[in-house]
Amino acid sequence: MSATVISILLIGSLAAGWVDAVVGGGGLILIPLVMILNPGMSNAQALGINKVAAIFGTASSAAILVRKVPSATRALRYAPLALVGSAVGALIASSVDKQIMRPVIIVLLIAVGLIILFRPSFGQGGASSATNRASSRTLLGLIALVAAISVYDGTFGPGTGLFLILSFTGLLGGDFITSAAWAKVINVFTNLGALVTFAIQGEVLWLLGLGLAVTNVIGAQIGARMVIGRGSGFVRIVILVVVVAMSAKLAYDQFLGTGG
Repeated sequence: MSATVISILLIGSLAAGWVDAVVGGGGLILIPLVMILNPGMSNAQALGINKVAAIFGTASSAAILVRKVPSATRALRYAPLALVGSAVGALIASSVDKQIMRPVIIVLLIAVGLIILFRPSFGQGGASSATNRASSRTLLGLIALVAAISVYDGTFGPGTGLFLILSFTGLLGGDFITSAAWAKVINVFTNLGALVTFAIQGEVLWLLGLGLAVTNVIGAQIGARMVIGRGSGFVRIVILVVVVAMSAKLAYDQFLGTGG
């Protein structure tokens, strides 16, 4: 692997870490970049490399956000579910028809974008509701969503952080900063579950993954501090940008790409 390719991957991993820390979706940057620059690499190897970089970046941004939002430690109650769900998702990744999954995700992303665009108050509420009361129905809803999103992360992946943020915001009624902190805690364990599975399968290129983890952490640190400094309005704008970018990329893969 040439110095130029490594340099591009390091920069791409930094950008992915920033996006992941702010709203999630860093894999949409790093995974295609790894595969474009290394055409002989398998899908599982690219996913494994991404998980190595992402788990370090996500953990570092989670540490910063949890200091800002101490209630996010309560998300640890869902950690075992996230760990097992993503591991199961990684096991079935090779048998999932992405040609079927992509249109579903595109529709979901467009729906998310429209909700945020036409409901300016969504994600701007106080954090107290996310830290205090939660009905049994809300808890069941969170369990179901965390399980589904965790399996999705292991199977497919793009936008896991975004879907977690929106789930916590919708069910707990807090602001985007609070939801982002909760989402990062869960995302650490979804990354870990999938990584363990890929490692057992022998699909992880550790040296490259750990190298990319360094710049991913740098990007994640910058992103997490920007989230705290600029507030929920900033996160809302980035969510809309990421939704458009993800929808466009998935639509391209579905209709103009190779369909792999």
